[in-house]
Amino acid sequence: MVDVRQAREVGLDFDGFYAAHFQPLTIQLYAYTGDLPSAQDVVQEAFCRALTRWKRVSALDDPQAWVRRVAWNLATSQWRRARTAAAFLRKHRVENVPAPGPDRVALAGALATLPAQHRRVLILHYLADQSVREIADQVGAPEGTVKAWLHRGRAALAARLAEEEDES
Repeated sequence: MVDVRQAREVGLDFDGFYAAHFQPLTIQLYAYTGDLPSAQDVVQEAFCRALTRWKRVSALDDPQAWVRRVAWNLATSQWRRARTAAAFLRKHRVENVPAPGPDRVALAGALATLPAQHRRVLILHYLADQSVREIADQVGAPEGTVKAWLHRGRAALAARLAEEEDES
């Protein structure tokens, strides 16, 4: 391994600094996080941040310490976010979610058979309670086109649902 002071004496550039310190820092962060891909990600991010500030970071007494501190801070932040998310999920978890009823399953199946634009406008209109104008703005189509898609989508959906009802 290249010592930081020796590196500065021989004029080690960022590429050399990265090559010399990426693996040792990754091993340290892997020991801290217990997750190799996560450790590699935070070390890579720390080096990216060092690169954007390389002129200032390379002038420090110990640039490796700066990168290490950034990587450890990133890993700690990830751990805190994961802990907060887990606490939220524990607090707001619905333990017993009922299975969808047969009508909902039939509707979802019928919607899946429609063309994408028809399905999209039906969902936006009936489930998201958007007006024809709002849908037109969102999908970038004229209002008349949205009305036609709604009409065709409703007709196709009714036909699919009637077919399924006849089969039952």
